[in-house]
Amino acid sequence: MISSWMARRAYPFYETRLRGRRTFEHLAEYEANQWISADELHALQLAKLQALLGHCEAQVPFYRRHWAAAGVSARDLREVGDLRHFPTIDKQIIRAHRDEMVAASWRGRTLSKSTGGSTGQPFSFEYTRESYERRMAVMMRGYAWAGWRQGDRRLDVWGTEIAPVSALRQAKMRLHDAVLGRRVVSCFDMTQDNLERYRREIDRYRPKVVVGYTSALVELARWIERHEGAHWAPQAVITAAEMLSSEQRALLERSFRAPVFHTYGCREFMLIGAECDRHDGYHLSADHLVVELTDDAGRTLDDGTGQVTVTDLHNFGMPFVRYLNGDLASRSSAQARCTCGRCLPLLGAVEGRRLDVLTSPDGRIIPGEFFPHLMKDFSSIEAFQVRQTREDRLRILLVGQREHGDADLARLRERVAHQTGPAMAIEVEWVDMIPLTPSGKRRVTIREIDAASA
Repeated sequence: MISSWMARRAYPFYETRLRGRRTFEHLAEYEANQWISADELHALQLAKLQALLGHCEAQVPFYRRHWAAAGVSARDLREVGDLRHFPTIDKQIIRAHRDEMVAASWRGRTLSKSTGGSTGQPFSFEYTRESYERRMAVMMRGYAWAGWRQGDRRLDVWGTEIAPVSALRQAKMRLHDAVLGRRVVSCFDMTQDNLERYRREIDRYRPKVVVGYTSALVELARWIERHEGAHWAPQAVITAAEMLSSEQRALLERSFRAPVFHTYGCREFMLIGAECDRHDGYHLSADHLVVELTDDAGRTLDDGTGQVTVTDLHNFGMPFVRYLNGDLASRSSAQARCTCGRCLPLLGAVEGRRLDVLTSPDGRIIPGEFFPHLMKDFSSIEAFQVRQTREDRLRILLVGQREHGDADLARLRERVAHQTGPAMAIEVEWVDMIPLTPSGKRRVTIREIDAASA
């Protein structure tokens, strides 16, 4: 086990000297940015936006055509608020125009990532090395608001590789986690025996913070409550990837005996916002992203609830300008600047990221995040929904390329069966469209039975 003292030195050396990354340089920049004035933050956003939009018009064929059709151009942006005049994009647009959304000057030099999509619409996208470094720096800054600093012990209850990985890759992952000062346990393997093992792991490792998918940490907290006994209390619990109710927050704080800091993000940008110790909303990463709330016509809303619309200020490889990520959110009720003193604006409640926890007949717990994590590996699937109609039956609805999907379907059935166990019947059905809920929301996992989670 690498000590915190060693990890504080080992990881910066690994990132900076061995990998040649500027993560810690960006972290210093972002740490300073959070304390600047509102006027300075506005000027920073404007300069970055103007550079990004000029690059898009010069280098990205899609935006050149898309904006011309809307009657706008990069030179029309004179204030940050002028962004509201530019058209929005979404996952369907990206899937249809992906190749022409990559900047000409960055072709062949970007990194690629796939997302299963928390709204059930998988797709892949490109990003630059610098944007990855900056995303890591923003995440580290957000976790620091919960009291964690690079090198502090951290235990993650997180999604791990679903497909088999080589022994060499496993060794590399363990070494990377050790250098980072992190230990990872899989939230995709939450049997009753493993819940006990995870609790013991927390006692042995004594992490300063526990990080995880909301639903996975809630299941672990329920297990801890049912099996009373002394256990290690971290300094903080950081929840992510799904909504957090007040009841869930209370359960987590009671079980772990630590305050909960909720974060908000998505795979396309990583951390969008995070709570500070005032818990009055999510401080937006406004020196890294421009986050708007918009109505159905793409008009920016100054108050109320709207669609989360994100512009990434640093991904020049495949720019995301006014991207609808599928979530709904509202402004924070906190007025003006947060009492913590940070200039970063506050986002209120985030809606639309509800992923039901499913269970198998033999007592396994399957967090809803398992399915978005799984589906990113299947190129023929464009949208999906998983319904648990009985304790021993799953119904999986798919939209996509049926003519190319037979091999994918066999692989999908195999991986789901491995996760849920042999007693679970799995029905897979191609459909023309995934149904929305009566409130108009898109749900990925739905538990239709009343039985409580095991």
